[in-house]
Amino acid sequence: MSASGGSKAIVAALGANLGIAVIKFVAFAITGSSSMLAEGVHSVVDSGNQGLLLRGKQQARRRADAEHPFGYGRDRYVYGFLVALMLFSAGGLFAIYEGVEKIRHPHELESPLVAVIVLLAAIALESFSLRTAIKESTHLKGDDSWFGFIRHAKNPELPVVLLEDVAALTGLVLALLGVGIATAADEPVWDGIGTCAIGVLLVTVAVILVIETKSLLLGESAAPVQVRAIEQSLVGDPGSGVERVIHLRTMHLGPDELLVGAKLAMPAGAGLPDVAAAIDAAEERVRAAVPSARVIYLEPDLDRSAVAP
Repeated sequence: MSASGGSKAIVAALGANLGIAVIKFVAFAITGSSSMLAEGVHSVVDSGNQGLLLRGKQQARRRADAEHPFGYGRDRYVYGFLVALMLFSAGGLFAIYEGVEKIRHPHELESPLVAVIVLLAAIALESFSLRTAIKESTHLKGDDSWFGFIRHAKNPELPVVLLEDVAALTGLVLALLGVGIATAADEPVWDGIGTCAIGVLLVTVAVILVIETKSLLLGESAAPVQVRAIEQSLVGDPGSGVERVIHLRTMHLGPDELLVGAKLAMPAGAGLPDVAAAIDAAEERVRAAVPSARVIYLEPDLDRSAVAP
């Protein structure tokens, strides 16, 4: 699965969330709705998150140096992890706190029609952001399901934007329900209930993102299809000088960079020049088959399993 792309989706989400945040805070000032306040804070957090994702992509482009000989590709995972923490604390926990306060101390909504209009406008803007993220992700997703894409993608930005946009749209619907029921039933406590539901939703999304980005930070292997391609390329055609792959290890140094380490069984009678040529050829075949395999370490050995005791 390719790990490139995502900047267009991030910029679209950033622009949409900044605009949405402004109109939500204006609506909160007019109506006093806690759902509007929670959604406004959510949009501000999302805007900051998109800024962090863009920063992470920029930092990851730095060249490898003596202190970080494998480069800075994992910076994108670090910033993705920070986004998850921001969504959990500044978004989810704040919304839950605000909702509980509104349930404990409910007060009548002022101009609920304004809140409804603002929420409908925000849904339209957020739908545009989600549409852009889906369009950017479709060619990377391939035959995988959307859940599988979020689970397996090595690019942290697109899954983050997708989950944020889905959470934002769901949160807007919850806010709309909270305001609508509170107005229709003349029970402002429903506004607080809607706010708590938004908080629980954001905390759930944040936990999913923490789990996925933590896995990437620890170092995930290449996708199974890439591992098979690397193994086949290492062996090559008969006469390549490589009898079989004794063991193979892969790890993502970043979304677009793989570390490959393998021990290869070589013919027992092969001379040093032949072994060196076979190793060089194997590296070329791997890079041609899997371009993201940029750091390759190959160790020649004898196929001891084929040697009679």
